[in-house]
Amino acid sequence: MPDTPAATPRARVRVPLRFHDGYSVDAELVTFHGLADGQEHVAVVLGEPGPVPLVRLHSECLTGDVFGSARCDCGPQLREAVERIADRGGVLLYLRQEGRGIGLYNKLDAYALQDQGLDTYEANAALGLPEDARDYTAAAQMLQALGIEELDLLSNNPDKSQQLRTLGIAVHDRVPTGVFTTAHNVRYLRAKVLQTQHTLPLGELTELGVG
Repeated sequence: MPDTPAATPRARVRVPLRFHDGYSVDAELVTFHGLADGQEHVAVVLGEPGPVPLVRLHSECLTGDVFGSARCDCGPQLREAVERIADRGGVLLYLRQEGRGIGLYNKLDAYALQDQGLDTYEANAALGLPEDARDYTAAAQMLQALGIEELDLLSNNPDKSQQLRTLGIAVHDRVPTGVFTTAHNVRYLRAKVLQTQHTLPLGELTELGVG
């Protein structure tokens, strides 16, 4: 990895995961020493990872992951990713990057601006914040500390694969996630397609009642 010290595993612990819909799976959670950004990111190892494991970089979303907010697709993506990775074998990196890296309070401020008609990226800009502040250096460190140098990436976001490749991780394939549309998040999903080229079917993302 270019000019970045190696991270090392700190601790490993087995945790049984249980989801609200009844799905359950056992996982190994791994913490790390030496991550570049100093955050408490966690690797969730699922199934039996092979030579080219399935990996997802999942940015923390308190509102979606924990409270089930319908304003984003984060919670359903997390649930889907755990099962798909467990079936194939791989790792989910749970990254402490709330609000695409701007933090929880700023994300909620951006929500208020979205209620006035701005999209998710315009709202960040109106607050003087980056559209996407995420840096995946720590993610690459975590993968290399786990012995993962090549992978298939479960993501609709081309920036994730581009950053990982720049950081020395071989991304063989980018595997799209499902599309989890609600009446409250369709503008958000359309903005991701139009502004940052997420691989989502734009034609299916019409606002309910608007077209």
